[in-house]
Amino acid sequence: MVVELVSRPSIADHFIAELRDVTVQRDPMRFRRNLERLGEVIAMEMSRTLAYEDHEVQTPLGMAHTRRLVQQPVLATILRAGLPMHQGLLNYFDRADNAFISAYRKHRKGEDAFDIEVEYLSSPSLEGRVLVLCDPMLATGQSMVLVYKALLRQGKPSALHVVSAIASNEGLEYARRHLPPDTRFWIGAIDEEMTAQAYIVPGLGDAGDLAYGSKL
Repeated sequence: MVVELVSRPSIADHFIAELRDVTVQRDPMRFRRNLERLGEVIAMEMSRTLAYEDHEVQTPLGMAHTRRLVQQPVLATILRAGLPMHQGLLNYFDRADNAFISAYRKHRKGEDAFDIEVEYLSSPSLEGRVLVLCDPMLATGQSMVLVYKALLRQGKPSALHVVSAIASNEGLEYARRHLPPDTRFWIGAIDEEMTAQAYIVPGLGDAGDLAYGSKL
């Protein structure tokens, strides 16, 4: 299942418009906050698909019939660009366990081509858990697939949700082919093109640099 938020008008359109806007991007705090807010919107939409159980709570005036999540998800994020959206998800799934993975593009000298390197992983057991894997840009899809495979060392999740602000058509199709067939994708907007350097067009640029400053 693929959910593209901009397919239906909502406040998410406003957040995505500001994320893409080169003028608004000059304010890193605003950029981070918009990614965080988009994560919150996706968390709410995603929550509708999770399992709940009936529950009763004591109020000052009597008993109230309510629902609670059967199981808190594990929120996994690719460093560093994924941190603001991760915080948005965590604002809503505030009792979730968390996983962090370092992955980066290792460019080949003198070429546009690159390899994906996974360097660091910190995660709880994923056996039988709902896994939410977040990266704001789903460009080629290779990072998402490699990170998921690395996380399988910690156990096999019962379900996988992939969260991104912007995806390319090519990257989304690659991820759909190489991730479990019942994976749910929650995407802010899907763009048609990528450059030779695998940047999404029109996209929004380098999310990590815009959020946290340029890197060497």
